[in-house]
Amino acid sequence: MRRHRIVLLATAVVVMLGAGVTTLLLRGGSEPERRSISVPKLQGSLYDDGGQAAAWVSANQSDPDATVISEKIASVPQAVWITGGDDAAKAGTQVTRTVAAAKAAGEVPALVAYAIPDRDCGGAAAGGAPDGTAYRAWIDAVATGLGPDPSIVVLEPDALAQVDCLDAAKRSERNELITYAARTITEKAPRAQVYYDAGNSKWKPAAEMAERLRAAGADDYGSGISLNVSNFRPTKDEVGYGKRILDGLGVDGKKIVVDTSRNGAGAATDNEWCDPAGRKLGQTPTLDTGDEDVAAFLWVKRPGEADGCAANAGTFVPDLATALAEGV
Repeated sequence: MRRHRIVLLATAVVVMLGAGVTTLLLRGGSEPERRSISVPKLQGSLYDDGGQAAAWVSANQSDPDATVISEKIASVPQAVWITGGDDAAKAGTQVTRTVAAAKAAGEVPALVAYAIPDRDCGGAAAGGAPDGTAYRAWIDAVATGLGPDPSIVVLEPDALAQVDCLDAAKRSERNELITYAARTITEKAPRAQVYYDAGNSKWKPAAEMAERLRAAGADDYGSGISLNVSNFRPTKDEVGYGKRILDGLGVDGKKIVVDTSRNGAGAATDNEWCDPAGRKLGQTPTLDTGDEDVAAFLWVKRPGEADGCAANAGTFVPDLATALAEGV
């Protein structure tokens, strides 16, 4: 058990059931001491690899949608997703190449580590590493590929928000694997900023999410939390939610990154998450957010890539991209 979780010689526990409050008084009546860390501010621009949108534009230059997709999506920095948890060598090579290209461009890459076993609870993005041993090897390769240069790593979108689908043994293993991932990346790539994914503001209460993060080592490792990945919640809602989570985590100085790729019109009225109509591109990715608690606004979900309803998850769909770019 980590040292800051150990409560020694508690002199009193006062439980006020009527108020719904539990207060733990330590020796001398003091509250548990908060810790603080310092997360360096990343400088410069975010890396743009073009991705599927740029490839589509290149192959379809005469298409009437090519210009808007090129100008509003393909030329905007977006996160690079590292998946395929059954092939550590391939993942390591992809990370190495991405980081090298970003360094050559003088930019900061954002990457997404997305290969946890039992990924997406068997949903549209099911897959991931076949077991914990394979996942650790995969993380080792990713961490080595990151190397000594600055980067942002969004760690396992939805993995903690979705643990309810797992039995107790698998839930415990998931917490251990995510802790391993954050610790390993931090040790092997000390300038990589690791952001534990914490779902979104309409998924779990902030206090509950803080507990899930603690169980996966987020109070000891990582630079903070990521929010709204592949979702549509307004930025201000996510920032407020993130600050409540971090306050509950008990470590000052940690930061927030928010996926703003598709939240320009907010969420659908029915909270539909799978390729809903009427959504719009959000805030352009930046490391200058105007809020000291927010390290970056990112396009983590790549606009135009399906959630799993318009096409298989991750497939680039030009009509989706155009609709987001035009807000229709």
